[in-house]
Amino acid sequence: MATVFKWTGKSPQGGMLKGELTAGSKEEVQTYLRRQRIMPTNIAPKAKPLFTSFRAKVKEKDLVVFTRQFATMIGAGLPLVQALEILSKQTENPGFAKTISDIKSDVEGGSTFADALKKFPRVFSDLYTNMVAAGEAGGILDTILVRLATYIEKAQKLKRKVKGAMVYPSVVITVAVMVIVIIMVFVVPTFSKMFTQLGGTLPMPTQVIINMSNFLGGSGGLIVLASIIGFIVFVAQFRRTEAGKKTTDMIILKLPVVGILFRKVAVAKFTRTLGTLVSSGVPILDGLVITAKTAGNKVIEKAVMEVRQGVSEGKTIAEPLSKLKVFPPMVTQMIAVGESTGALDSMLGKIADFYDEEVDQAVNTLTSMIEPVLMIFLGGTIGFIVVAMYLPIFKLITLVK
Repeated sequence: MATVFKWTGKSPQGGMLKGELTAGSKEEVQTYLRRQRIMPTNIAPKAKPLFTSFRAKVKEKDLVVFTRQFATMIGAGLPLVQALEILSKQTENPGFAKTISDIKSDVEGGSTFADALKKFPRVFSDLYTNMVAAGEAGGILDTILVRLATYIEKAQKLKRKVKGAMVYPSVVITVAVMVIVIIMVFVVPTFSKMFTQLGGTLPMPTQVIINMSNFLGGSGGLIVLASIIGFIVFVAQFRRTEAGKKTTDMIILKLPVVGILFRKVAVAKFTRTLGTLVSSGVPILDGLVITAKTAGNKVIEKAVMEVRQGVSEGKTIAEPLSKLKVFPPMVTQMIAVGESTGALDSMLGKIADFYDEEVDQAVNTLTSMIEPVLMIFLGGTIGFIVVAMYLPIFKLITLVK
């Protein structure tokens, strides 16, 4: 887990320097400082404040606007501090404005822009900060910021597609369940009272519906509700464990229709993230770690880390990836071609664009499949209840005749 360390040290000229750096250990901070030709004199974890000030959540849209505007200013030749000053004043989100102002203060105090960003991991991801660090080192910060803005926009678009695919069936199922519950709890008891007054033996379907209505209208309804809430809480708590995340993510990927959609999303996200990092000059091993962390699926994350292990041993990306069989063969073959031709970043971008379209098609397929299934379920269930309630009436009419 990353920790913020405060450090002091001597510059090559003998002057005293100080700053803060987010790293996994004290040794990482020492290594970083020595690479910068700084002799560390003291390194200690930064004390956490007892009370943290509330800051409004930074939306992805705000981050995209900030990144694009900042890229334009840097490309136009404005100094870093001046650009941050302007953006902190014109940003509408007050929490984000305070964050930008704090970053400006850190940069003025001698920190690099990337190090200043690392102090706000909830706003700027590892991918963001590492790409900025690569851009600063290569002198192409404005180009990197444009790539970052494009990446965030495409990732946001992909997320919206998946949410859209899940929202429609969820809403229809919720409405269907509410309609059925209302009928069972409020409508069926009225018929039940009427049938009781008439006497006689009720048809089997009618008796089943009345029994279910009595169960839901009494303590059974509370039992069902408590069971549903208990199941949701159990799944939520189970997901908080490492084994739970891995198990549920594996189940999601193996689901008949939804699993195909999430697998395609995982391919698009993996190739887009790694391609953006590689094209920005981030070392491949660091890029794979960041890609694994941002995968959003423990099965994919584990596979990417195994690929990283293989790459650290001198293998290509495609070699361990093909053995894991997490992604389709076409993806691994295209990555192999990209590595052999020296155009890995370009090939990863093409794969990501292709799978973005595949996600579109998968979403449309899912929607077109779910819609008739839900209509049949809703129509069949309500139709059965209505027919079951009217069967005794039909029987009574026959007897009267």
